[in-house]
Amino acid sequence: MQNNQKQILLDVAETARSAMLAEAEAIRLASSRLDGNISNAVEIILNHSGKVVITGMGKSGHIGQKIAATLSSTGTPAVFLHAADATHGDMGIYSPGDPTILISKSGTTEELVRILPLLKKFKSPTIGILGNLNSPIAHQVDVVLDARVEREADPLNLVPTCSSTVAIALGDALAAALMQVRQFSPHDFAIFHPDGQLGKNLTFTIEDIMHKKPHLPCIPPTLKFREVLIELTKFHLGAVCVVGAADQLMGIITDGDIRRSLQKYENMENLFAADLMTVNPISITPDSSLQDAIHLMEDRPSQISVLPVVNKQHQCIGLLRIHDIYQKDYA
Repeated sequence: MQNNQKQILLDVAETARSAMLAEAEAIRLASSRLDGNISNAVEIILNHSGKVVITGMGKSGHIGQKIAATLSSTGTPAVFLHAADATHGDMGIYSPGDPTILISKSGTTEELVRILPLLKKFKSPTIGILGNLNSPIAHQVDVVLDARVEREADPLNLVPTCSSTVAIALGDALAAALMQVRQFSPHDFAIFHPDGQLGKNLTFTIEDIMHKKPHLPCIPPTLKFREVLIELTKFHLGAVCVVGAADQLMGIITDGDIRRSLQKYENMENLFAADLMTVNPISITPDSSLQDAIHLMEDRPSQISVLPVVNKQHQCIGLLRIHDIYQKDYA
């Protein structure tokens, strides 16, 4: 029975892997079919100063909500319109000329076909993300983005998997292209994400959240081991900065350095801070962004959890912990 269960788990893993590979291949094929229509779609959106309306039904509707959110957060105002609600009053969201993105795998979605004549009255340029290029919707929209797939990723070839993934990917591709043309910057992104971690990483600087004097643990290199431990315990920051004349940063001693020293030396009593410290540690300037700090601390083979902060004269003026970056609120 155990062997049977192991085989079932192996089969499940292979099915899952095949599904992911099928979706990846579907995106690859869709990207190879991109042509001038993506440029035409970008031009339509750029030529209108208002919002973009995205509409769809079922899974395509969920995809439309995601695309609307992505566009809105990257400099292109967008809203989602449920296709079934459109003809029951929700067409009122339109201003003249608002472009519409219609999402449909079949290209025959009844609710979308029904609103196409209405969109002409609103002078709405139309862009279709469609899985069928020979369909009623494909023949009526102004621009078609080819979302065809050879098959779905599930074993029955029934569930929107490859088709939904390709539709999302085309929406992301459109957003990325618009970002490039609009010269959308990290600062712009931060403005639209002020309360998220991504926005904080780009908006706040190291100086905003670093530990400063009198809460900054700085010690001379001549301090003995016992006093080093006392300073580490006193400040509860997991590290102390070792400084020389005029507060010049010489090194840093972390909790990890203490543990490694205990393994290295049998007698710690006569050791000084200079014997324990990491010399010339990685540091950061106070005007750097939190994103810069994350790159320094996490994007490395051996991650570090604390960073000394130095000014242009290489004086130690602060200490930053990785925990400080991810705290919920900044004072």
